[in-house]
Amino acid sequence: MIGVHERERSAPQELLLDLEMELDLSRPGGSDQLEETVDYAAVAALVRRHAEASAYRLVERLACAVAELVLERWPPVRAVRVAVAKPAAVAGAGRVGVEVRRAR
Repeated sequence: MIGVHERERSAPQELLLDLEMELDLSRPGGSDQLEETVDYAAVAALVRRHAEASAYRLVERLACAVAELVLERWPPVRAVRVAVAKPAAVAGAGRVGVEVRRAR
């Protein structure tokens, strides 16, 4: 439940998260081995669990927390960009959201 207003916190809302990670891909690019890169399914699963369990009021806080989580959990990631959008946040808007970038 994310939001400032009670109507936002009383029921789950759709959130759209977009992550972009910067890391050295020279080894997995040559070897084609998952063990030499970041398992994107594992990243997605952890981010989803974190977002679903959170009680943040602001999408800004969620974006920052996800960026911190990715950098903490996956040392090969040098930088991460996290965008969080709420499609139903503002009437008449397709979606509103924020984007943060964090680096080591």
